[in-house]
Amino acid sequence: MELLDKIKKALDDMRPQLQADGGDLEFVSFEDNKVYVRLTGACGNCPMATMTLKQGVERYLKDKVSADLEVVQAF
Repeated sequence: MELLDKIKKALDDMRPQLQADGGDLEFVSFEDNKVYVRLTGACGNCPMATMTLKQGVERYLKDKVSADLEVVQAF
């Protein structure tokens, strides 16, 4: 399985956690070890969105896919 497929699978695996809180995320792109995602629903305008991305999504991807990844919020 190539890196992009692993990233998308890991994002799909964590989506139910965000959906349980009324939010979701959308994969936008991947380049230079940066994963661009868009938070939607309740997560899209939440004041904790940056923390969700860095301490939630990014940490999960680093653990499950590659420690070299960085998650960046796309708007």
